[in-house]
Amino acid sequence: METSSIPVKTFTADQLSVRVFATPEELALAAALAAQRCLQEAIVAKGSAAIIFACATSQMKFLEALAKLAGIDWSRITVFHMDEYLGISSEHQASFRRFLRERVIQYVRPRICYYLEGDALLPLDECERYTQLLKQQTIDLCCLGIGENGHIAFNDPDVANFHDPRMVKLVKLDVKCRQQQVGEGFFPHLPAVPQYAMTLTIPALCAAQRMLCIVPDQRKAQAVKDTLQKPVSTACPASILRQQSHATLFLDASSASLL
Repeated sequence: METSSIPVKTFTADQLSVRVFATPEELALAAALAAQRCLQEAIVAKGSAAIIFACATSQMKFLEALAKLAGIDWSRITVFHMDEYLGISSEHQASFRRFLRERVIQYVRPRICYYLEGDALLPLDECERYTQLLKQQTIDLCCLGIGENGHIAFNDPDVANFHDPRMVKLVKLDVKCRQQQVGEGFFPHLPAVPQYAMTLTIPALCAAQRMLCIVPDQRKAQAVKDTLQKPVSTACPASILRQQSHATLFLDASSASLL
């Protein structure tokens, strides 16, 4: 595969570095190479690395590109993911555990992958269990996307908190977020989409040493515009990225089309 990908435009929005690529494939490769460097540097520095992945259709090309890159010692890497629907099994077609297992884990074989158990008998206890796992190590890299309503993970506008004291919490999903899940083909209609989910909070995501935000596709163009041009507020949770100097936003021509 190619060994480099050159942006057609680069700029900053407050503290956030933004790179725009001509195609989704070039975006995916550039983000994968950035992730590769981050993981390699962490392993050289301390012998291990930890990463948080978003599980969404927008991440598929990036994850495929990352899995194909050589030179990453996955046996030294711990994997987390950032959210899961409440009450669905790990075999459900929309489960983020299943997505991660099928799109990443079976190809790269990390040291360990910690799954957020959406069907745990005691969901609040599960949030606490995952919190303790996250606290046990430094997170070197967080790879995330932006939802059509501006969410990051499942921090929709109504439940987002830039100063949340928790690391993992149970949230009610807003209708726009749930409709996005229908549009992506994982649920047949809105009533089938769970109303609640577990999610890492915004402070938990931003605590990573590096953040790579991968956002292709025309349907994300308005959310990208709001992220970069509207006031930093929970009305568009992703706008907090503009205050993260350790974050880079990767766009393609379509997702950047309204800028």
